[in-house]
Amino acid sequence: MIRRDIYLAVWRELAAAKSMVFLTGPRQTGKTTLAEAIGQDFANRVYFNWDFPGSKALLTEQPTFFEQVKRADSSIPLVVFDEIHKYKDWKNYLKGLYDKFHRDYRFLVSGSGRLDIYQRGGDSLAGRYDLFHLWPFTLAELGGNRRTLDAFLKDPLETSTDREKENRQIWDRLGALSGFPEPYLSGKAAAWRRWSNGYTRQLIREDIRDLAGLQAVETMETLYALLPGRVGSLLSLNTLAMDLRVSYNTVKSWLDTFERFFLIFRIEPWTHQIRRGIQKEKKLYLFNHPLIADPGARFENAVALELFRAVSNWNDLGLGPFSLHYVRNKEKQEVDFLLARGRTPVLLVEAKLADEHPSAALMKFQQVLAVPAVQVTAQSGGYQIIQHGAHKILVTPVWQWAATLP
Repeated sequence: MIRRDIYLAVWRELAAAKSMVFLTGPRQTGKTTLAEAIGQDFANRVYFNWDFPGSKALLTEQPTFFEQVKRADSSIPLVVFDEIHKYKDWKNYLKGLYDKFHRDYRFLVSGSGRLDIYQRGGDSLAGRYDLFHLWPFTLAELGGNRRTLDAFLKDPLETSTDREKENRQIWDRLGALSGFPEPYLSGKAAAWRRWSNGYTRQLIREDIRDLAGLQAVETMETLYALLPGRVGSLLSLNTLAMDLRVSYNTVKSWLDTFERFFLIFRIEPWTHQIRRGIQKEKKLYLFNHPLIADPGARFENAVALELFRAVSNWNDLGLGPFSLHYVRNKEKQEVDFLLARGRTPVLLVEAKLADEHPSAALMKFQQVLAVPAVQVTAQSGGYQIIQHGAHKILVTPVWQWAATLP
């Protein structure tokens, strides 16, 4: 059992401001377990799961069923709604509950679909809730060396050798088994393979088909099977469309659906101040990154997950707006990642399996953007700070630096 302290802290921050909080994220990341941990702070709590037999009838016959639950004391109760977005009229139902009960109850609404995306048509829930995300395990969550955001922004090149052996073991385990709790906690490659084989098939054939109303599930599964080979490079939708013999718009729609259901995430190019910069093409990454055969692409994806989790948490807490990008020009010079705050670049990050010398592109774009830079590697050994003009570049084993991310 691993406490998800990062996310418990986000919940407490949001719940102090709003009586209704949405929790979303990839399927099987532990949302139910986190909801149970959140419930430990409440003497009175009620758990409702739309997928449980009898729950649908209960909600239909007694929409305010939680009022009938016997209380242990006079404190405010917590009502947890799990997968309620599968209920056709869920938005209006929750709107009505909030308007009537928001002073007397706390509501936690969890689901593996994009709860924010589902707000279309009918009465809007806007202004009635705050939302946060639960992601698979990352090194920063498990490693124990995290810094505050203020400290990170003051010096993003700070690294740590504390718990170095343990952090490298965590990093290697994440790379082999993913950060999804079930395969990660098993510690076994065979368990990850069994889990992975069923995970995508179940998600596409059940959640996506049922909630998004899609029928061509076999072709969609083929599309997903092609994506591990596209990680780390510019994503050509035209090429994918030709490979699958479907239209460009179909591929675009399916990728949007994969993102909506947290099979993938994509990052956009950073174009401000970049002469002849790439304007449109996105780069794609997987949450289940051990699927990627190429070691360099898999390593880049693992670094992307660390940065993506950090940016997501900062934004969920209202500390942003932060965003994650890549930098590339038409001469094909590229840096893997750029962290930005609004329209201001904060940090360049390059992922290299073994190169301890800063890449030429990293040095070039650092001069253009005038920001600190980090090159993380999968090699053992110490870190080094390299002075590059008026700026510095940190070259470091990834487990020394990524473990410190806020």
